[in-house]
Amino acid sequence: MRKKTFAAAALLAVASLTLSACGSDSGADGNPVTMVSEEAGSQKAATVLDRPFEKPDLVLTDTRGKAYDFREATAGRPTLIYFGYTHCPDVCPLTMNNLAVAKKQLPQDQQDQLRIVFVTTDPERDTSAALGTWLKGIDSQVVGLTGDFDTIQAGARTLGISIDPPRKDDNGKTVSDHGTQVIAFSPKTDGGYVLYGEDATVEDYTKDLPKIIKGEKP
Repeated sequence: MRKKTFAAAALLAVASLTLSACGSDSGADGNPVTMVSEEAGSQKAATVLDRPFEKPDLVLTDTRGKAYDFREATAGRPTLIYFGYTHCPDVCPLTMNNLAVAKKQLPQDQQDQLRIVFVTTDPERDTSAALGTWLKGIDSQVVGLTGDFDTIQAGARTLGISIDPPRKDDNGKTVSDHGTQVIAFSPKTDGGYVLYGEDATVEDYTKDLPKIIKGEKP
């Protein structure tokens, strides 16, 4: 269902890390878009970035049909962003459910501070109403965003996440090939400083979220 390719990130000294995603994670010139300093073989789910991502300048439409300026609406708030689609049979619902379950372990005041944003990679089918219905079954507080595909693709690219236009598979079903990373933004700097791959578990997020909410390194 999903393409998996690998792109090596630039590292400090002799450390090395390979990030997996549905598509290439390199910039337009073929070079990594950020740096990490995790050691090879590290079992930590979180990859702390030495050069944080800038928040993408994304203005899309939320589940109420209202304009949502991602950068403005999440300024100064701990924020997690994930790009996926509601018809995804595996990693998208799993990732979002993991985040929702972990969030519910937090005290209420921390839950209220945290912003979890799901951006569709299949905007033609994922309308505001469709996103709202799907997210209601996961966590109604999650912000669901849809809009112009080119805008979404460009925003994801600034975070090193590749998205291909939806296509028909061999069975005639529409599928969306997309990167599977979750990016966490600090409430202190608004920089995207932590990256999670698709293997991150509920336990990983449960352990890390209290630190992310404070802008600390997990």
